[in-house]
Amino acid sequence: MKLIHRIGYYLGGFSIGLVVLAFFLSGKKTSCDYSPNARTIKNISKKKKTYTDVAMVTMNTYSLDTLDVSNLIKTGDVNFSESDTKTDGCKTYLIENTYKNKDLEMLVKNCDSTATILSLEFVKN
Repeated sequence: MKLIHRIGYYLGGFSIGLVVLAFFLSGKKTSCDYSPNARTIKNISKKKKTYTDVAMVTMNTYSLDTLDVSNLIKTGDVNFSESDTKTDGCKTYLIENTYKNKDLEMLVKNCDSTATILSLEFVKN
């Protein structure tokens, strides 16, 4: 068999495989969150969020609403060295991000069914 025929068969089978794969995966919410940061952020993002009074005061002071906080969580980075991940129950994570060119640190308590925003602090440079 000539090389051009082998390439033709390979590309034909490959394209059929892509079509079948697209058919099976269409409409499904597939994602590949493999890093610890991405898994933690995804886990916190999908839970119902509650806010402490301290967090609400900061949110009111800087005109942040719950949608802003959700976006800050989704685009933030978890600082695992400052987080408390050794406890058996609810783990506490420090999420770092920027908001309007100011560094922000958010302390989130991640439990089984809820994520509680404990505090929001703007870090002075």
